[in-house]
Amino acid sequence: MERKEEITGTIVADAPVIVKWFIEEEYSFEADLLRKAYTDGLVDITVPSILKYEVLNALKYGGAFGEDEIKEIALVLDGYEFTEYSIKGTYCLKTIEMAMRKGVTIYDVAYVALAQILDTVLHTADERLIRNVNNPELVKHIRLFRIH
Repeated sequence: MERKEEITGTIVADAPVIVKWFIEEEYSFEADLLRKAYTDGLVDITVPSILKYEVLNALKYGGAFGEDEIKEIALVLDGYEFTEYSIKGTYCLKTIEMAMRKGVTIYDVAYVALAQILDTVLHTADERLIRNVNNPELVKHIRLFRIH
């Protein structure tokens, strides 16, 4: 049985988790716990600069939102002011290396590589990514997130 772990400091969160802030689906409750921890200043969320594109794209193709609603969500995302990293230099090279070795897309593994470079953890709802990376200390399912 997996145990929940208390998290503080900086973490990486990926697009599937942030999407759950806007769409009610499995693990939205745990994703909202992360959002609350972030807005309360208990954790800092760090992301690749592609996050906003991925979230907005998922919401567009999910079909639950129209153009005006997605524009509003884009403004909400701007307000969160996550710490963003451009995929360049050592970070880019690490992302490519991990994508090739783990058989994962560059988009998905960019979050994993960032967590590794920052010596932190990635919280995701992407079970395929968790299986492919197979590093439970680096990549954790959002269902395990909790904060005290």
